[in-house]
Amino acid sequence: MLLVAHTSEILALFVAVSMSMSGCGSAQRGGANVKADLVFVGGDVYTMDAENARATAVAVRGQHIIAVGDDDTIAKHVGKGTRIVDLQGRTLTPGLSDAHCHLYGLGKSLESVNLRDVKSAEAAAQLVLEASDDLEPGEWATGRGWDQNLWEGQNFPNKATLDAVLPKRPVALRRVDGHALWANSAALSIAGIDRTTADPKGGTIERDAKGNPTGVFIDNAMTLVERNLPKPTEAVIKRRILAAAKVATAVGITSVHEMGISDSVVSVYRGLASEGRLPLRVYGFLAGDAEVVASLHTRVPEVDRDGTQFFVLRAIKLFADGALGSRGAAMLAPYSDDPGNKGLWVTGEDELKTSAIAVARAGWQLGVHAIGDAGNRAVLDAFEAAKSAVPDGDLRFRVEHAQILAADDVPRFAKLGVIASMQPTHATSDMPWAEQRVGPERIGGAYVWRSLLDSGAHLAAGSDFPVERVAPLLGVYAAVTRQDADGKPEGGWLPEQRLTLEEAIRAFTSEAAYAAFVEDYRGVLKPGFVADLTIFDRKLQPDASLLQTEVDMTVVGGAVMFEDE
Repeated sequence: MLLVAHTSEILALFVAVSMSMSGCGSAQRGGANVKADLVFVGGDVYTMDAENARATAVAVRGQHIIAVGDDDTIAKHVGKGTRIVDLQGRTLTPGLSDAHCHLYGLGKSLESVNLRDVKSAEAAAQLVLEASDDLEPGEWATGRGWDQNLWEGQNFPNKATLDAVLPKRPVALRRVDGHALWANSAALSIAGIDRTTADPKGGTIERDAKGNPTGVFIDNAMTLVERNLPKPTEAVIKRRILAAAKVATAVGITSVHEMGISDSVVSVYRGLASEGRLPLRVYGFLAGDAEVVASLHTRVPEVDRDGTQFFVLRAIKLFADGALGSRGAAMLAPYSDDPGNKGLWVTGEDELKTSAIAVARAGWQLGVHAIGDAGNRAVLDAFEAAKSAVPDGDLRFRVEHAQILAADDVPRFAKLGVIASMQPTHATSDMPWAEQRVGPERIGGAYVWRSLLDSGAHLAAGSDFPVERVAPLLGVYAAVTRQDADGKPEGGWLPEQRLTLEEAIRAFTSEAAYAAFVEDYRGVLKPGFVADLTIFDRKLQPDASLLQTEVDMTVVGGAVMFEDE
């Protein structure tokens, strides 16, 4: 809990100190007569500023930081109207940014059945049945979070399990990674799917021995079912965004990189931002395909010229392959636990290259989902072609996930100026079964944060929520320990890839800012920078205490957007 002071005694102390000081020991802009609206003192402050790495106090006026330094120096900026927050040794960092997430997707998931951690298909079906009592007649039952890797036998589920509890109501349930869909017979009937339905490009319809659909759809095949879902209204989209934003700010997030949104969602974001109703900043990635890429020359990417904007659409999201958990990630060699399968190409290699060049020439940023080693190599090849086509462009193209890399491809990130946008909790979620997928040799190239960082690449961190849980500190914990919440495995999984605490925080702050072209305004605690701050309930340590650490306050543009009372 924060100790907040407005008392005359503390104010008098600060004024007295400020009158006796010579002004040394601070990083500040403006004279001592500039009084702050908000001051933090007595803290463990990570500034991410190479010239002033650690401090104890920060002063904020309006939307910006006016001074960073020690308590005595910051006392200069205390006036009668200044709110003083005594951190008592707690940690304050630049505002945490999730560099890869689905904020609107989180809002949707909050209104659907949560299937995370269920231990069987039958248990998942029962949860859906119980939740369906609140639905209108004919309304689809939706949910997300099932993971067959947690079930006995680790086999994909079947529509029959859902049919047994909900034979008439259509059901559509996304896997935890969002790359597989489980549906019942009613949903298949509405979609017109039967044994004659062909697999779409970049997708697979799981079938039984007789060729009949089992009810599971991989990657692009999910569209066959989901395009039949009722379209949400603007009011529903708005409700979902605001609900998700409330969850995010409560765990210290001040900005997100929102992946793969439609124009209808973009429109709602813009409206909320113009109304001043967004409590965090959103850097938008438009959901892309060949048609969207072809139209980019008619659209202008938005630029946040001072770091204060609450919504910016500057980037495009494409998919190279699927996910490792559903064996859709594109691999150079077959899966170790499925020898006839090398994964899926959601977007073909030639199209990736053509699209990357077109995006670069149109002046947009490109982020491409790539999980498998073949998927990552194809994306790097495409980015190399784009760099050659636009050699003077500040592209900052990004590989989203970069989970399995061939050794030869690791140094290419730094060489090509490609950002590795990675999610630390993916490693600790996947580690119980990842080696089964790729075998003992290829696993050495899995989730190689340290190798990428040491090679000189930019590493931006996120969570991919709602695939993973929202709190960034879970990602920080995974990055510094490579362990699950129970401290397993001892010493960490592939521990040579661990990050230091400061490196992990940097990936969620200044590196995320760089990945969104706002490194000159955000992600660092420095005079003149935007006052986006995250304050914790204790001093951060690189150990299991991170899992118990809570957020006391989230400040966006100098305004308190969350506070633990």
